[in-house]
Amino acid sequence: MSQTALLKGRAALVTGSTSGIGLAMARALALAGANVMLNGLGDQGEIDKTRAALAAETGQDIRYHGANMLKAEEIADAVQKTDEAFGSVDILVNNAGIQHVSPLESFPEDKWDAIIAINLTSAFHATKAALPKMRRGGWGRIINTASAHGLVASVNKGAYVAAKHGIVGLTKVTALETAEEPITCNAINPGWVRTELVERQIEAKAGDLGCSVEDAAKEILSEKQPSMEFVTPEQLGGCLVFLCSPAADQITGISLPVDGGWTAR
Repeated sequence: MSQTALLKGRAALVTGSTSGIGLAMARALALAGANVMLNGLGDQGEIDKTRAALAAETGQDIRYHGANMLKAEEIADAVQKTDEAFGSVDILVNNAGIQHVSPLESFPEDKWDAIIAINLTSAFHATKAALPKMRRGGWGRIINTASAHGLVASVNKGAYVAAKHGIVGLTKVTALETAEEPITCNAINPGWVRTELVERQIEAKAGDLGCSVEDAAKEILSEKQPSMEFVTPEQLGGCLVFLCSPAADQITGISLPVDGGWTAR
């Protein structure tokens, strides 16, 4: 089976997909033949350009829904609109996420609430809304973007670590509840990926150390990622397509580290 035919006729919703990892995942699905509903924040004009460019590149039907991941009713509407646009919801990628770094004793409560809501609770709402449609269609793939921080912890990232550990747990429960159906649920656990979010952490590290951004990037890698290379969004997209392929029919409930050896320590 060719790569473009692998997911032909499938319909996907990818949250947090207007940039970074989510956009790479949406692109990978579209290149494999899926129609994709994008979701995320950003300037509407730029989002329209991104959507049009992806449609032109892949030849797939690419739409956009601006659901706020803090609002359950908007998340449910994104699932419903995906179903209405494409006739099914076969693939759900819960990827939306934010970060804030602070010691627990000074961690802003509003930041904690927002991180838990967007990184974890939104995945619950989307999964709840998508499962009946997957059951109706007799096939489904749910992939949650977790993190190396879903398996191990780091200081000053209490909310993020809690949310990503929660995503791993939600993945396992979803997998067990769908185990006797042709529906799977898995998590992908990236290590350091040089996204805009990580770039801000690198720049902060450079400021703290008084060094160049590239030296700060090497310092960050040396602390956690033995490969000393950043994971690429395209690699994560490839893992996603594999988990949606027939080869992964009996893979469910796993957390797949893509972390250059981070969690092997």
